[in-house]
Amino acid sequence: MPVDPSPRLTAGETPARGAGRARREAERLPLRASAASAVEVRRSARRSRTVSAYREGDRTIVLIPARMSEAEERRWVTVMLDKLAAQESRKVLGDGELAERAARLSGQYFDGRAKPASVRWVTNQNTRWGSCTPSEGSIRLSHRLQGMPEYVVDYVLLHELAHLLVPGHGPRFWRLLEAYPRTERARGYLEGVVAAGRLPHRPPAPED
Repeated sequence: MPVDPSPRLTAGETPARGAGRARREAERLPLRASAASAVEVRRSARRSRTVSAYREGDRTIVLIPARMSEAEERRWVTVMLDKLAAQESRKVLGDGELAERAARLSGQYFDGRAKPASVRWVTNQNTRWGSCTPSEGSIRLSHRLQGMPEYVVDYVLLHELAHLLVPGHGPRFWRLLEAYPRTERARGYLEGVVAAGRLPHRPPAPED
């Protein structure tokens, strides 16, 4: 899946370093707050590309460009809440743990039929989230996934595991992934990360 090497998306900016600037630039038109989720969205006409978020006491502040639609706002709030949560509970799995996770996912969703010979992180995949070589049974995940929500990493792992059973992207392949209930949400999250870099196209699914 293509990614932007430097997506303009930030999260976890502390008030001491970022909140003052954010308040100055935010026009507060409109200002939205949700009592249930304690999320406040601030729109800014000066903010043209970036979306950022930070914690402020018991609230989460999400800063977005004023031109965003309501649908885009809802999507970005979800993306940024996920990103903050990932940063706050960041745990980078080692290659061994990643392989164990792949085995668990294969057993849970594919009846253990997908059996990779190796699963590891790589740092040379800047245009794909994951890749698989079925003939070798090897799976590689981009280090860019590290720190993302667990369900996103699980989706990419499952995508590559499915390639051990079905090499292409035909109907049989996508039927395998239907078993994972968070497929669409994970795809949306990854598309949101790419969209933050203002790529001119929507990314496809991870490819071999």
